[in-house]
Amino acid sequence: MEMFFHGFMQRAFQASFLISLIAPMLGLFLILRRQSLMADTLSHISLAGVALGLLIGVNPTWTNILVVMVIAFVLEYLRIVYRTYSEVSIAIIMSAGLALALVLMSLNDGGATLSINQFLFGSIVTISKQQVWILLGLTVMIGLLYFIFRKPMYVLTFDEETAFTAGLPIKMMSILFNVLTGVTIAVIMPIIGALLVSAVIVLPAAISLRLSKSFHGVILFGIIIALIGTSSGLITSYELGTPPGASITLILIIIFAFTILLKYIMRHIN
Repeated sequence: MEMFFHGFMQRAFQASFLISLIAPMLGLFLILRRQSLMADTLSHISLAGVALGLLIGVNPTWTNILVVMVIAFVLEYLRIVYRTYSEVSIAIIMSAGLALALVLMSLNDGGATLSINQFLFGSIVTISKQQVWILLGLTVMIGLLYFIFRKPMYVLTFDEETAFTAGLPIKMMSILFNVLTGVTIAVIMPIIGALLVSAVIVLPAAISLRLSKSFHGVILFGIIIALIGTSSGLITSYELGTPPGASITLILIIIFAFTILLKYIMRHIN
């Protein structure tokens, strides 16, 4: 119980609770839109935003958010250009983001190496009150947008042509979704780490898809799974000194494997 008396652990659990609320919503739409790799792409771009902030001496969180918002528009444009080969746009942006990040990192002096490592692997010690408040505002915004636009997004996700015929602003909706995903990754990356942030967003929804057939059921199960994974991962990270993102991801992978095994056993028993 000693960990709960530390301010940084209190902020870490507050942040993990908020992440658990929004990750299943974004993750489910990413999976259904077959854009699971987009989260990984945006995390590579986020590294470039971090490196840029460290290079020019600005808070990396803000440069990170700005960069991913710009790239969100570029991703949607490339998705339209390569409509038949949508994975091409993801490959192009991922490569460009990683290359730009490496170049900007090389231009930074040696003192920035530690900061880069914190963003790469995540750190529960560096979570600030400002990050928690930003994450709270983002959670409220995503929650409101989900309840307001869940039906149009549902139509857009499963049948874009029907959504267009119905007069829905499909381009704007796709761009807004990309922006929200990118900003979420930019905000939670210092906690989870750029290398595994996409897994923390996608895995809870992927697991809950095996447990529920209804749309709202998947999100509810996803929130519960995310809460278990993030809280257990933070405790493991504190006790063993392991990176929080890796600890959370491994626990979610264990839950995923257990779910698959349980479904397999139940199917053969019945």
